[in-house]
Amino acid sequence: MLVKGGMSKILALVIMGIMAIQLIKPLGLPGLKQRRDFWKLALVALGAISLTVLVSHDW
Repeated sequence: MLVKGGMSKILALVIMGIMAIQLIKPLGLPGLKQRRDFWKLALVALGAISLTVLVSHDW
């Protein structure tokens, strides 16, 4: 079982890896055809991590 907050850490590492790949060689997906588009992945990461925290938060 993951430690509390572990899922958001794993998600952050995965997205940082994808961002690094985008900087080295663009992924070629719609909206990600140039190296400078890696900031879009950062926005997706912010949203995904926020959603993960909200879902896992104990009210």
